[in-house]
Amino acid sequence: MSTFVQTVNPTPFGFFDADTSFQTEADKMVVFVKRSLGDDILSVELTKKQIWSCFEEASLEYSSVVNQYQAKSQLHSFLGTPTGSLTGAEQTFPRENLELLMRAAEPYAMEAGIGGSYDSVSGTIHLEAGRQDYDLYTELKGADGVPLFDHPLNANHSRMKIREVFHFSPGAAYRFFDTSSAVNYMNNEFSFESFTPETIFYVLPVFEDILRAGMLDLSQRVRRSNYSYKIMGRMLRIFPTPGMQKRENVFVRVQFAPSPTTALTSYNSSSMSASGSIQDSTIYGVSNLSNVPFGNLTYAKINSVARQWIRQYTLARSKEVLGLIRSKFNSVPIPDGELTLNGAELVSQAREDKEKLKEELRTMLDSLTYDKIAETTLARAENNMKQLRLIPMPNGMAIITG
Repeated sequence: MSTFVQTVNPTPFGFFDADTSFQTEADKMVVFVKRSLGDDILSVELTKKQIWSCFEEASLEYSSVVNQYQAKSQLHSFLGTPTGSLTGAEQTFPRENLELLMRAAEPYAMEAGIGGSYDSVSGTIHLEAGRQDYDLYTELKGADGVPLFDHPLNANHSRMKIREVFHFSPGAAYRFFDTSSAVNYMNNEFSFESFTPETIFYVLPVFEDILRAGMLDLSQRVRRSNYSYKIMGRMLRIFPTPGMQKRENVFVRVQFAPSPTTALTSYNSSSMSASGSIQDSTIYGVSNLSNVPFGNLTYAKINSVARQWIRQYTLARSKEVLGLIRSKFNSVPIPDGELTLNGAELVSQAREDKEKLKEELRTMLDSLTYDKIAETTLARAENNMKQLRLIPMPNGMAIITG
């Protein structure tokens, strides 16, 4: 009698054929299935390869369901990482990261002008005496004299988004920190040789200095601005109307709407020409359940709980195959009568058993995702606190009043 190891191509896919634990279990699975289906009394029309095929299918089914629930717990940590299969990620306990949150926050940082994923460019508009309105799409130009609307970043000729108009002469905020002020700060390191009665020192946190500097910067923008402006569609209107004294420029920083899946490109700041692309590999990394680098579970590493589920599923699947075989011959003629086979009944029972096994596995895994474990741990901690409140106070440790 040939064993699993001695058989050529014992399973259809061969995912577990080299696993010694699977090899040993496969030979025992034949005995288990046939005896469970009554082979000692009535012959079971299943070959070893059919049972081994069901055994492999059961192992793959268990691996698939477990990996689905593992992805529920870990997908946010794998997003953007290299894709692939059979990498062993299904056997890991990955460290958490904030890549999902950081990626979601990038558009907000871009709107606030403090970061983001996409580049912005700036150009100039030459003001003319007595003229207030200027076309941003034709008159806003880079250092090479080409309109920014035709910039290489705007290959699709999308709408320009105006980020900032430099319509003022920025004022320095250094006076705010001048040590000659009557109110001084500890961070000036007491740079005085003598003190007057009206001199007052404050110990203030750094963030207050930063807030005051920002307030002063805003004041400089509003109070010392030489011009104001208004954007109307593609037109920029300057206030007041430029005079005849001299020809001035207005600097405008704009941004385009690139595709979220295109490569980043670096540009020469003087010629505004493309100098090469910088590929963001995370764009092509893990994006959903279909490309998470999870392979099949290693049979040798799974525990007795998993193996028992696989045995029962193998039995149910073998019963279904046997039922399908017997259904081909609803009745078999015999001397003085005919033999009716129970193929349809076996198929119905087998499918019910398979669905029941899957439902039990899903129910168990639902309670074991990382989120559910965290909820259970929290509930246990709260219950422990409630229970500890019921412990009587030892004599001599309680404070009695009244």
